Amino acid sequence: MSLSLYDISVPVFINAFGNLAEILKKGEAYADEKGLSHKDLLQARLIDDMYPLIAQVQRASDTARFAAVRVAGIENLPMADGEATFAELQDRIERTVAFLKGIDPSAMAGREEAEVVLTTRSGSTTFTGKSYILGFAVPNFYFHVTTAYAILRHKGVPVGKMDYIGRSK
Repeated sequence: MSLSLYDISVPVFINAFGNLAEILKKGEAYADEKGLSHKDLLQARLIDDMYPLIAQVQRASDTARFAAVRVAGIENLPMADGEATFAELQDRIERTVAFLKGIDPSAMAGREEAEVVLTTRSGSTTFTGKSYILGFAVPNFYFHVTTAYAILRHKGVPVGKMDYIGRSK
């Protein structure tokens, strides 16, 4: 049995969102314990030209949703980037996971060679379904999840590798 585009993306995203939700809970608890401003932690960045924590979670959400939308050709669940609290980030993660769980694996079946066009401010890039998932969507998703983890770790939140990877379930 071979792995499908669905297998290597959607369940992977869902699992990582579970870990990210727990990491964010630890960040909120740490801020409360240390008397730190939630806003300051949520707006923290690794460096000035990178997105803050809130935007890292938003971009992970967007990447996961758009991976399925672009490859399967399904309708997107639009999400405005209005989150400003830990609770709102948790809600966005929950809505993203619910969207992902609603994807029928057959919608991505046989789409390995389908054309996927990614349009950004700097232009368009054409992928196959397989090259988009493996060469862009999954790496981009993990970039944002990793950066969210790194921001919290940098700010002193006691999270470690097993929080990021997740405990066996």
